[in-house]
Amino acid sequence: MTGRVRAGIGGWTFEPWRGVFYPQGLRQADELAYASAHLPVIEINSTYYSSQKPESFAKWAAATPEGFVFTLKASRFCTNRKVLKEAGESVGKFLNQGIAELGDRLGPILWQFMATKRFDAEDFEGFLDLLPTTLAGLPLRHAVEVRHASFADPAFLAMCRARNVAVCLTEHAEFPMIADPVADFVYARLMAGSDEIETGYGPKALDQWADRLQAYAAGDVPDDLPMLGQTPKAKAREVFAFFISEGKVRAPAAAQALMARLKA
Repeated sequence: MTGRVRAGIGGWTFEPWRGVFYPQGLRQADELAYASAHLPVIEINSTYYSSQKPESFAKWAAATPEGFVFTLKASRFCTNRKVLKEAGESVGKFLNQGIAELGDRLGPILWQFMATKRFDAEDFEGFLDLLPTTLAGLPLRHAVEVRHASFADPAFLAMCRARNVAVCLTEHAEFPMIADPVADFVYARLMAGSDEIETGYGPKALDQWADRLQAYAAGDVPDDLPMLGQTPKAKAREVFAFFISEGKVRAPAAAQALMARLKA
């Protein structure tokens, strides 16, 4: 049995996508409906910068087809702080701004940390303990994106594994790649694209990522990515992969090209 792999983009409002991804003349109000009809997942980034209204989440959910998923980037006020385990109030504000209005469209929540944030076992474990597993009757899944080399530590993986929190698989020139799957899903952010390539990533790189994500989905691990520890074969995993940051203009094309490979 193999879990589902979804490839998508960050956000849906981006002027350079008009005429490249979005057809000329498409109303901005219709862009989410168009994007969600052509991609299975979108990471909402606006929630990182500010709170949204419950009506907005409800409207976004209503604009998307059955089976579509939103992931959410958590508020920076939760993660950009000296003492993480003291973020309880901010975590509560983020979770209770109305995200439950997404209903069955609600996917994993990504908690992103600054590149200067080092691994402090006691403090980080205290932060993980602030993350609930349900909200208004909906199951919650969490992923953490760490950007400092000190997190390449088996102790960090162990505390995430114990709570079924995924460690974001990040492809970036300056951030560490931690490829160990420690949850029942995988969250990947692929940030090495180029707008000079029509599909964001070249054919060989897309083939590689399709193979890697399929391995994760099947409960295995890719044989060409380094792991910090031994990972026993697991049950099928759901996989979320986003083309984001570098090569952003071509990100939708990259996600579509990867999905085409997976379907083939």
